[in-house]
Amino acid sequence: MADQLTSPAVPRHRRRLRLAGRFVARLLASLLAAVALLALVTPDGRYVARAAWEEGKILARRRPIAAVIADSAGTSPAERRSLQLVVDARRFALDSLQLTGGESFTTYSRLERDTLVLLLSAARRDTLAPFTWWFPVVGRFPYKGYFDHAQAVRIAASMREAGYDTYVRPASAFSTLGWFNDPLLSTTLRLDSLDLAGTVIHELTHNTLFVRGQVTFNESFASFVGTRGAIAFFRARGQLRAVRQLEAEWRDEKLLGSFWGATLSAIDSAYATHPADSAARVAARDTVFERMRRRLLDEVAPRLPTVPRARLERLPLDNAFLLARRVYAADLWVFDAVHERLGGSVQASVALLSRLARDQPADPFGALHRWLDEHPSGAVVSGGTTPGPS
Repeated sequence: MADQLTSPAVPRHRRRLRLAGRFVARLLASLLAAVALLALVTPDGRYVARAAWEEGKILARRRPIAAVIADSAGTSPAERRSLQLVVDARRFALDSLQLTGGESFTTYSRLERDTLVLLLSAARRDTLAPFTWWFPVVGRFPYKGYFDHAQAVRIAASMREAGYDTYVRPASAFSTLGWFNDPLLSTTLRLDSLDLAGTVIHELTHNTLFVRGQVTFNESFASFVGTRGAIAFFRARGQLRAVRQLEAEWRDEKLLGSFWGATLSAIDSAYATHPADSAARVAARDTVFERMRRRLLDEVAPRLPTVPRARLERLPLDNAFLLARRVYAADLWVFDAVHERLGGSVQASVALLSRLARDQPADPFGALHRWLDEHPSGAVVSGGTTPGPS
């Protein structure tokens, strides 16, 4: 049978349209292939390709958690207990805290390595501002995750040679902010029960609220919800020893957060005394770091019962470390103050804090401070799950 495109039965103008359509499709395919090839030969393109490949492997290994728990041959009793804890913590986060879960943490992926990613943070030594990386859709972030660990170490070394402080640390979990159905990872499952429940709630918080361009608010908010949510979870289970341990750790985390904030202010003041001399600024900030390290070990460490002094002694106090820690612990007392005024309800706190941040995305911390000014300490604000200014 003759090809339809050359058959006299097909009108000539329709043959031209079909041929033109094929030409356009081939042209677009060629352009897309060229763009993809160009992306792969650039550092950012290779990074995105590697991240996509690793995410694809994670998603391909997903198994329903219920099936993994039921697999008595392939799942150890300890794994089953941890997986069941994840199921329970996720259910509590959705039902009692009203977090957004989607299908996140309903599946499980076993990884081939012990560390998921290495996070790299950087900052110039003479300026108290984080180096940021831009990503499509979500905007700029003050850290970058590397599945290729050797690459993270190489880039950190090259940035140090270029005049930056750098801080590299491992991460056992991450959130795709609801873009994918994030599985629970084997790296996360290795955490103890307190950290495991808190991590699940922390990551689900990112699904619930993400304020574009406000990484510090997003992470500090998730730190608050992760810990306060875990406390509520274990209290509901009657595990009071876990509650007391988490409350002690949270007090220490807030104290350290305040210390990082005070250190930032001291560095900023040191820089202000040498506005135009980079070398003098670096020397001044080094003097401040030496003073603050002594204060950390001599004054703060004795007040941190859950933080070993040896861990504090190993901390690399510099701009990159300080700004990286601040991302997760900025104004934690503010979140707790809102929580107190709402009668200690985590659900009400999540609802109010989320609404304030969405209403004032350019200054979410300012929105919280203004709300607190309008609601004096000691007053319990009513209003269910969506309280607002009275």
